[in-house]
Amino acid sequence: MSEILKIQNVRKYFGKFAAVDDISFSLKEGGIYLLVGPNGCGKTTLVNCITGIFKPEEGKIFYRGKDITGWEMYKIARQGLVRTFQIASPFLSLTTLENMLVALPDNAGENIFYSLIKRSWLDSEVSAVRRAAELLRILGLRHVWNMPARTLSGGELKLLEIGRALMSGGETILLDEPVGSIDPKLCHQIFNHVLRLRDELGITFLVIEHRLEVAAQYADHVFAMDMGKLVCEGTAEEVFEDPRVVTSYLGE
Repeated sequence: MSEILKIQNVRKYFGKFAAVDDISFSLKEGGIYLLVGPNGCGKTTLVNCITGIFKPEEGKIFYRGKDITGWEMYKIARQGLVRTFQIASPFLSLTTLENMLVALPDNAGENIFYSLIKRSWLDSEVSAVRRAAELLRILGLRHVWNMPARTLSGGELKLLEIGRALMSGGETILLDEPVGSIDPKLCHQIFNHVLRLRDELGITFLVIEHRLEVAAQYADHVFAMDMGKLVCEGTAEEVFEDPRVVTSYLGE
């Protein structure tokens, strides 16, 4: 597997406090990576730096070999590096399918000139619907395709967020607590869909998750942070048996 994302000596300060302190690691294409650590250790801040919400004061971020440090979020997303948030935020009155289609970038029908000429946008609309339908199948949401988002369960909304990230062109997706506040049985269903996306579409995932008893079963590689620093990495077994990781969680 080739390297897809590289974080190099990244630091992010709030005042004099280093929320992210000299972090370096890399992801290989087609892997599922887990980023763990106690509350306030800097995980979300790091993801915000990677995806353009924050600009790091020091260090570099490379995606597919391109330096994207400090780029605006929408420009990073157009490269295929997309994130989801802890709280799903779909358009509640739109259907599941409509929410998927809204996420499509550069829709021909949104261009005033092309919208007047049906043949100029019809093929792209048909292609978009087919793409959305295929993703809904993989995500197990095909049965709710015509239901308003407000009627979906918490687990279905989490899956819809992943689907929208994929529709936007996401090839590497950073998931922020994808099974937070979800029924334990549904947690495994969501991660099984993540596995399916990796295996069928080659999607790379970096996952922040506190429900370690679930997430650890699906991770190819784990990174552990504490107090803004990367304290260790390795297999789930290696990381969760590391004394530094045990101590960081006991002190939470």
